Amino acid sequence: MSDRPIRVLIAKAGLDGHDRGAKVVAQALRDAGMEVVYTGLRQTPEMIVKAALEEDVDAVGLSLHSGAHMTIFPRVLELLHAAGLTHVLLTGGGVIPDADRATLQNGGVGQLFGPGTPTRDLAHYIEKEVARRRAAN
Repeated sequence: MSDRPIRVLIAKAGLDGHDRGAKVVAQALRDAGMEVVYTGLRQTPEMIVKAALEEDVDAVGLSLHSGAHMTIFPRVLELLHAAGLTHVLLTGGGVIPDADRATLQNGGVGQLFGPGTPTRDLAHYIEKEVARRRAAN
């Protein structure tokens, strides 16, 4: 297992302009000892995966409030795999109905979190899942 800090890319995809939650999550993960890169607003899936590759991240966290979660999450996951980043955790959150959350998670996306989730829960999940993935590689 690697001794380097967990590296997380936080991304806002599509036309979603609401980024307060993404910034709160980014700061909370930094406070938990992770290295965090925030992409800023209006990123395409291709831009997100390019940044994940360049930044050598362990996890990508997508923040979506636009309703495009059933398109963006699968596309980012597809591009991560195409880039050979199958070890990278794709997680995230936003306003995602339970049925859609289950469909995405069954399709390979990690745990998804809704508004109001304590940030310590996000950090704990990422720590646990990244440790599991590092041990498997």
